[in-house]
Amino acid sequence: MEQQSKNSRLEEEGQHTTTSLDWRGRPSNPSKHGGFRPAAFVLGMQAFEIMAIAAVGNNLITYVMNEMHFSLSKSANVVTNFVGTIFILALFGGYLSDSYLGCFWTILIFAFVELSGFILLSVQAHVPQLKPPACNIMSGEECIEAKGFQAMIFFVAIYLVALGSGCVKPNMIAHGADQFDQDNPKQLKKLSSYFNAAYFAFSVGQLVALTLLVWLQTHSGMDVGFGVSAAVMAMALISFLSGTLYYRNKPPQGSILTPIAQVFVAAFFKRKQLSPSNPQMLDGSHKFRFLDKACIRVESWEEESAWTIFACTIVFNTILAQLQTFSVQQGSAMDTHLTRNFRIPPASLQSIPYIILILAVPLYDTFFVPFARRITGHESGISPLRRIGLGLFLATFSMVSAALMEKKRRDAAVIHSKTLSIFWITPQFLIFGLSEMFTAVGLIEFFYKQPLKGMQAFLTAITYCSYSFGFYLSSVLVSLINKITTGSSGGGWLHHNNLNQDRLDLFYWLLASLSLLNFLNYLFWSRWYSSPSPSSSSHHDAKDNTSSNKYSANHNNIP
Repeated sequence: MEQQSKNSRLEEEGQHTTTSLDWRGRPSNPSKHGGFRPAAFVLGMQAFEIMAIAAVGNNLITYVMNEMHFSLSKSANVVTNFVGTIFILALFGGYLSDSYLGCFWTILIFAFVELSGFILLSVQAHVPQLKPPACNIMSGEECIEAKGFQAMIFFVAIYLVALGSGCVKPNMIAHGADQFDQDNPKQLKKLSSYFNAAYFAFSVGQLVALTLLVWLQTHSGMDVGFGVSAAVMAMALISFLSGTLYYRNKPPQGSILTPIAQVFVAAFFKRKQLSPSNPQMLDGSHKFRFLDKACIRVESWEEESAWTIFACTIVFNTILAQLQTFSVQQGSAMDTHLTRNFRIPPASLQSIPYIILILAVPLYDTFFVPFARRITGHESGISPLRRIGLGLFLATFSMVSAALMEKKRRDAAVIHSKTLSIFWITPQFLIFGLSEMFTAVGLIEFFYKQPLKGMQAFLTAITYCSYSFGFYLSSVLVSLINKITTGSSGGGWLHHNNLNQDRLDLFYWLLASLSLLNFLNYLFWSRWYSSPSPSSSSHHDAKDNTSSNKYSANHNNIP
């Protein structure tokens, strides 16, 4: 009774005794565990991990073509399959963490898997016997493509990296966020700052990878570059392990698919029953009448459609795909001189959004959030939904800027035989950098705060799928536009390899229009999402433990 009274007092003070554990599996102590101190170690790991994987991913096609001697089309498929696998495996990593291992052990195990992949890749790049004979494909030599054991070593290495990175990524963000108690108003404010800091760390890692590490690969060899990525990944592990004594670890909840399946099974077997006239008996469910009959509260399935919010960010990532492909081609067709003797690599334009994020995120969190918080009363300054919407709105102007600048560049080249400076296309990267600060961070915060308890790592992993779907949609659009516009004005808009003959500006205008329509669609769904029914409004407005306990209790009583 005395221990029970003590636990009750701790819960009244907002301190949980059983929802989080220390590294020995004992209940965590709020005075020793959690907060920004352990989260900082996770942020360090995130910066180092993205630094290592981005350095490999951004230059992998060069290694595959020049060292493994794959064809251009096969090399492109190798890279896209590698990147796509990382994002798909993020779902597996989130599921494994929430269901069986917990974030800490999932990160630790798969970080070592990722490190082993980097080491194997660097060994293969260094040992001549593990690669085809060197040759100069540009001089017309017939190069021998890597096959058999050599190809096997390569693919084992990159897919070890993909498996490790895919499973680590969502859990790093979720584990860092787990260091803050959402039921404590003070810590809830810090949670919002953590999400901003996480994207800051991501941007720093990307910037270093796109500049220093890629330069190192180019000038010192791919074996050295891959070896540096392995060393950086080892630093990520050291950073993560350094915080072990201070982490508050959320234990796994068992299979996260079980409660979702139970909802639909319960609804199916009760499909012929009449819904009760008293809405309180439905625990706040009004919009999905079929699931009312399960008689439980599962907000992200029953009351609102969080997946529609997710779907609205796919077009946003389709725009990101253009900045990493066609916009780089734009830069290649322009004057890249910064000084008489120094040229800007067109691919380095991709670093502009991350420079903007590194500058803007601290200003946003330090000045804008406290100012907005006084006006809105929201712990994040503005809600994640408003933040996502603002980013989607700005993304439209990134494509408007791209279309205007491409028309100007094309006219200068075709009509006046002039080559514009590469700096003319920097606005589209600058605008998208600001857009990403709002949408990308807002989406992660939105999904992490969904009321499905024990599924935070899996829900965070879902945000990575938006990248995959966005790039896939980009490929579909390019093929579709070429097919539709073939036969008009000497071929499709993107049919030629020469931008002066293509109509990339029209494609950009199409994307700007799609982005605007996507924003209007988002406004509809976000308003629908954020308009709770009368019986559930208290859940959205209050940040107490009652709803959480009620949710857990109802889960345990599903027939």
